[in-house]
Amino acid sequence: MKDWNEKCAVVGIYNAYNASILSYYSLFSMQHRGQEASGISSSNGEKISTYKNSGLVTKVFDENTLKKLQGNSSIGHNRYSTAGEDSIDDCQPIFAKYSLGELAIVHNGNLTNAKKVRKNLIEDGAIFQSHLDTENLIHLIAKSHKHQLVDRITDAINQIEGAYALIFLSRTKMFAVRDKYGLRPLSLGKITNPDGSVGYIVASETCAFDLIGAEYVRDVEPGEMLVFEGAYSKHITMPKSIKIFAANPKPCIFEYVYFARPDSKVFGRNVYEIRKKMGIELAKEHKIKADMVIPVPDSGVAAAIGYSRESGIPFELGIIRNHYVGRTFIEPTQSARELKVKLKLNPIAEIIEGKEIIIIDDSIVRGTTSKQIIKILRQAGAKKIHLFISSPPTISPCYYGVDTPDKSQLICANHSIEEVRDFIGADSLAFLSLQGLKNSIQNAGEEKFCQACFDENYIEDLQE
Repeated sequence: MKDWNEKCAVVGIYNAYNASILSYYSLFSMQHRGQEASGISSSNGEKISTYKNSGLVTKVFDENTLKKLQGNSSIGHNRYSTAGEDSIDDCQPIFAKYSLGELAIVHNGNLTNAKKVRKNLIEDGAIFQSHLDTENLIHLIAKSHKHQLVDRITDAINQIEGAYALIFLSRTKMFAVRDKYGLRPLSLGKITNPDGSVGYIVASETCAFDLIGAEYVRDVEPGEMLVFEGAYSKHITMPKSIKIFAANPKPCIFEYVYFARPDSKVFGRNVYEIRKKMGIELAKEHKIKADMVIPVPDSGVAAAIGYSRESGIPFELGIIRNHYVGRTFIEPTQSARELKVKLKLNPIAEIIEGKEIIIIDDSIVRGTTSKQIIKILRQAGAKKIHLFISSPPTISPCYYGVDTPDKSQLICANHSIEEVRDFIGADSLAFLSLQGLKNSIQNAGEEKFCQACFDENYIEDLQE
């Protein structure tokens, strides 16, 4: 599955040795959530230092840049643009000096009233340095007449709408906030320092905790602000919890389908196990005889394992992915698009030739990538190809922090399943039902998810 991009990743480290290095490793573990730019701000209790640039985490930072980011508290960000333009000014963290001191902010999500807020701020004299909706918050905080930073942040939060997982870093404190719907994930973990003292981490995914040896504590609740303080007075305590809004949880269901790393715990549940259950549900809903089940790597692997186990059809890694393909300097012609797929995915003809196969992928967006995958499998000698998708048809774009094509480019929004099957060239095409997707999520009960990409039921008060 291609053409979906969430995204960003955020991390905050508080009261931990070499905080910027821990942020670096955390961002490295969440590289899948954004590859366009990376940045870290750190505080030593007296000043905030920031470094950010375009590129992957390992390209942006080296030993020298990390040494300059001193202090035991830091925040970091991996960017994939969902709003704004691509320039160094649009990298995060956003940093500013204001009447109470210094402040840095990182944000995952999308503010649906950003244009309106920005327009009002500009008319009131604000000067913007970036295209980021996140910069609105700097101005709202700076203009607030509250005397405490926590109150200024609350004041600013009450003026924005949309999806957000936000982390704020001042010289001595850190604040983590989720919107009342909890659309974007944000988890809290505990760090044990070498001297036995305690620090904390908040991050978009718990795979960041695993890499640095942090212990998962809980998710930041929808509508909650966590206030971290005391690091520089050596009286660190559990972060204070402030309820800014009454929670109305509607977490993004697509985190389970595609975005999150399978080894992460998102919204309190393990992603790998859920994706495997999606494959099990898919096998229950769509029974067919075939010689083997093959995943589209890497996003279709867990669901293919589940399908294989439920159906009894053997699982094979019939397609090998090249993980080292970056951006290619190729003109966007049809032949170039075909070459791009071949650069990334190569079928094993010796396994596929003469066989009837079920290939599992997580979703179809435009259909062009699926079409090329079917083509290379035909060329490898597959006798019959059944493409099964471990999510429902994607029929609507997202406005809550996910970069999706316009509805006119979503193939399932404009064509029947049979028409899509004809376009991609498969012998059959099937999707997991929305109920099957919900059944896959452990202990879901009556829990409500944002699933607007599948049913067009957008959150009413978050319309753009």
